[in-house]
Amino acid sequence: MTYIESAVLVLHVLTAIAVCGFVLLQHGKGADMGAAFGSGASGSLFGSAGSANFLSRTTAILATVFFFTSIALTYFGTLHTGAQGLMERALQEQSQKAAPAPKASDVPQPQSSGSAPAAPTDTSAPKSGEVPK
Repeated sequence: MTYIESAVLVLHVLTAIAVCGFVLLQHGKGADMGAAFGSGASGSLFGSAGSANFLSRTTAILATVFFFTSIALTYFGTLHTGAQGLMERALQEQSQKAAPAPKASDVPQPQSSGSAPAAPTDTSAPKSGEVPK
């Protein structure tokens, strides 16, 4: 993992945390209706109208940064894998399954060298159909 990739990953995580925080700080669309009936919850840290512009703009900027860091991390991830897609892997697996398994007669037998003696054969074994005595 390179330094640039590590920096983008840290920026991505911090941006994700910040987006969550800013979304939770914002008022919902139905929050003003409760204030109209006297619940008194319409006041906020930035005032009743000032928070909407600041929080929504900051959230939009953070969401854009999050989007671009996601694309950058995807790019860095494809550099490490050798870039073989899902369809290429599926075609490769199908071709491996379609290849016939080698038969016993197709497998090459090892050649015996002149230095090793040949294995003795047992000729005293009964032939098929004979009953041993």
